[in-house]
Formats: sequence, structure tokens, C-alpha cells
Amino acid sequence: MILRLLVLLLLLPLAGKSQMSQDSAAFFIREVYRQSYTELIGYKWLTTLTKDIGNRLSGWEGSEKAVIWSKNVLDTLGLDKVWLQEIKVKKWDRGDNEFIMMISKEAGSVTLMGLALGHSPGTGDQGVRAEVIEVQSVDELRALPESAVKGKIVFFGRPMDVGLPSTFSAYGGAADQRYSGPSVAAKKGAVAAVIRSLSTTKDDYPHTGLTLVADTLVNIPSIGISTNDADRLSNALKLGRVEVFMRMNCKMIGEVTSYNVIGEIRGSEFPDEIILVGGHLDSWDVGEGAQDDGAGCIHSMEALYRLVKMGYKPKRTLRCVLFMNEESGLAGGKTYASEAFRKNEYHLAAIESDGGAGVPQGFGCSAGEGVVLDKHLAFMGTYMNLLEPYHVQLNPGGGGADIGPLKPKAGLLIGLRPENSKYFDYHHSHLDVLETVHPRELASGSAAITSFLFLVDQYGIGK
Repeated sequence: MILRLLVLLLLLPLAGKSQMSQDSAAFFIREVYRQSYTELIGYKWLTTLTKDIGNRLSGWEGSEKAVIWSKNVLDTLGLDKVWLQEIKVKKWDRGDNEFIMMISKEAGSVTLMGLALGHSPGTGDQGVRAEVIEVQSVDELRALPESAVKGKIVFFGRPMDVGLPSTFSAYGGAADQRYSGPSVAAKKGAVAAVIRSLSTTKDDYPHTGLTLVADTLVNIPSIGISTNDADRLSNALKLGRVEVFMRMNCKMIGEVTSYNVIGEIRGSEFPDEIILVGGHLDSWDVGEGAQDDGAGCIHSMEALYRLVKMGYKPKRTLRCVLFMNEESGLAGGKTYASEAFRKNEYHLAAIESDGGAGVPQGFGCSAGEGVVLDKHLAFMGTYMNLLEPYHVQLNPGGGGADIGPLKPKAGLLIGLRPENSKYFDYHHSHLDVLETVHPRELASGSAAITSFLFLVDQYGIGK
């Protein structure tokens, strides 16, 4: 161990003033992984974030506690600068009176497990009761005459396609029902919407998430129900007429001030080239936000912590950004990009971790506007072999919601790709808690992010 540290100390002076040999870089990466696995500091941080602070819906007390806590942690890491970036977020209150029941002559009256969708209005104290019609897609709803929808409750029953290799592809293929389904239903005169939870498993846990409504439309009460209850409702509709009674007292409160949390290490040779690494600090108001996206914040914070602790002096400016409001409006990502454009900042690469705490399988990469991705991937392939021992690859296609607004003036947008077979079992539900995270798997993500950040800083992305 002493010999290993002595060799490392000999290598470190090379880090800031010239390009490391790949042998030296390989040794450095081994130390990153070794220290990450041995220390497990990220899991300690995540425990505080989830157990002491809990869920972090933007605009509420949990999110503001998370801002204070994460800034305090970054302040202790020896970074060159740590600051808060003010943003405005819309504040939504779930309330405490969610209830949904299926009423059918053939299937009986059954209470369903539901969660109001983010930014949904309430029903009023009297609730809403109406006949249900089921559709399998938003396009199917659009094709229906208004007379078939007006006064009804629309049930979006299409499940995620579990036959796809990627659960993120399956999610993307079904999420439009939650994003835009209620607004289309409202336009056709529906009185409420019920959405099958976006989950890859059959259970009794409902999942929430944002529903988007155009400013010109009147919103309607919208609720996600568990996959088991979605099956019950669909089966009951096959037998005959079904009504649903819903009661929710959720509401929008208004706009409040919140913050992105930012820390950076100034580059020694190319300080105007920024490499960003980040995740989103907010979560939904159920569960603890451990997978989505506490893990991504920890990956990003630990990356800078690890490099500072190992004495690394970056060539480029390394910046950790903990974005606020990804779940319910993307205000953090939009504000960050707007400020970056105003200051004429150039992001050589922006890396986001927002796929959970599973074992890393690689990074997905897309290009900013006017950037030829293939050329950069070919160049980066000359050093990505250094991550092969850790089963981490770089492939086209990827990025992240928070870094997306940077696309017009960025080089590469990159997303960490963890193993995600179970991710959507937990996503946006009461099940997203610390107990779903394995300490070593979380450390693997931090080590992968740290190592990749180091390689991009050392060797660049090509021209």
C-alpha cells in the first residue's frame, strides 16, 4: 500500500502540466476505484440525504434542506468555488386526501391505490364520479369524437413494453400517456384522467410524475394507479360499464425561490473549457429519492471529492452542478443554461447521472448543435480502453434532461448508463428508498464518473 501511494505521488505532478501516459492513467484509475470501494463515502452522504432529509419536492422544506446540506458538503471538499444559483420554481401541494374507487355492477366496488400526478388540480371536496373509457394511446384518444369523451374519465391503460432490452426505452414508449394524455383528454371534455403507473413490475404501488398541460387548457384531476389496479380496472371494463370516483385536494400554490448548488475546481491550462458533472437534487414527495436522483448527486459530488483527495490538478475547469426542479419543470437546467449563455461559457462536455444507483454499464453520448459526434467518439475511443477492465464503454445516444438546454453551445452531452432492470420498479414511488441502493454499486458509479471525468480532462474530446 505504501509503495502504491509513493508511485501515485510521483504521477500527480504530471496531471496538471502535461498529458499522462496511458499506463500512468490506468494506475490512477485503479486508485480511484480502490479508494471509492474502500471508503464508501458516497453511501454515507446518501444516507444523510435520504434518511435525515428525505424526499425533496422542489419548493418545499426537504428540497431547501438538501440545498443547504449539499452546499455545506461541497464547502468542505477543498474546491476553488462553491455557490448557489437562484431559480424560480412552481410549488405544488399534493394535499392529504387522495382516494379513488372503481364501481362496477360485475366487478363490485374496489378501492384502488393511487397517487395524484404532479401539478394536477384537485377535485374539490365532493370529488368526481363518472363513467370510464379506456384508451391504449394518446393518438387513439385524439381520434375519438368529442362526444365519446365529454363528461367521462379517461383511463390510459397501455403498459410499458417489458419485452424491450432497455427499460428506459420502455419508459419512453409509454410516458406520453402521463405527460400529455390528461391535457388531450381535457381538450375533449373529459372530467378526469387515470394513468397506469409507469412500472416494469406488477404490484400495488402507484407511481407519480409530472403531467404537462398547455397554459391555454383547463387542467383536469389526474391520478396514477398501481399496475395491479390498472389490470383490475381494465378487466372490469371488459365485463361492462365501470365508473370511478376520485377525490384529491392537491393544488398549485405559486412560484417560489430555490437554488442550483454548484462547485468547481478551476482548470490550470484551459480554464475556459468546462466539464460539467451533475444530477438533480429534487425528488418527488413520496419515497426518499435515493435512486432518482440522490445517487446521481452523490456520483457528481464524489467525483470532485475524489480528485481533490488524490491531489489531482485538472487542466480544464471541473464543475459539479446539483440541479433543482428536474422533476417538475426543469427550471434548474434551463436557468443554468441561460446563465452559461449569458456569460459566454463553453462546456466541452456535460455529464449527467440520472439513471439510478445500479452498476455502471457505460456512458451514452450525443453532440451539441453543429458538432460531428462520430469524430469525437473515434478520438475518445483511443483512451476509453482504460475503462474496459471496469466494463464501462462509450456509445452514441445519451445525455440528460438537465444538461439538454446546454445543447446549442456545448460540445458533448453525456449520460451515465447504470444497469436498470429494476429502476422503474422504484421510480417516482414510495419504494425509492435507500434500502434499494447497494453501497458498492453506488461506489462503482462514483468511480466510473470520476475516472471518465479524469480521462476527458486529460485527453479532451478531439476536434
